Amino acid sequence: MVSAESVLAIHDLKARYGELVDQRFSRGRLVDPDTLAAVAGQVAGPFTADGIWDGGPALGRAVGRDEIAARLREPTVSYARHFFLNPRVVVDGEVATARWEVLSPCRTPDGTSYWMTGYEDDEYAFTEQARLHRSMKLTTVFMARCRPGGPRYSCESDR
Repeated sequence: MVSAESVLAIHDLKARYGELVDQRFSRGRLVDPDTLAAVAGQVAGPFTADGIWDGGPALGRAVGRDEIAARLREPTVSYARHFFLNPRVVVDGEVATARWEVLSPCRTPDGTSYWMTGYEDDEYAFTEQARLHRSMKLTTVFMARCRPGGPRYSCESDR
């Protein structure tokens, strides 16, 4: 039987991941290098020692906490905010999987703003001490460029 505690622990882990990934930015800009390094290490911490962070073709792949932290110290955007929606969590003993829909406003270094949508497929491992990410794989469905349009922004899909 799946415990509600295990499912909620995974929700908390993913919420903390999103919160930390977004802490790389403050007031619409990338934080200073020391803060960025500290936050990247915190993001990598809840992955297993051999954990996989896979951002797809555009963002790359990192294996292990050191590589994950190094990858996250080099953001490809100057701003992002992650929203994880519609979780589908399956717990099977000491492991679990989940799919999270992703919605993320982001801005590239050249100042172009986008709405990115896609999904993340995660695997988790349970230890006596914690629930850990075993892997995270992002699949981007589309990027919609946003253009100023008065009080609202209009978006057009790049795909």
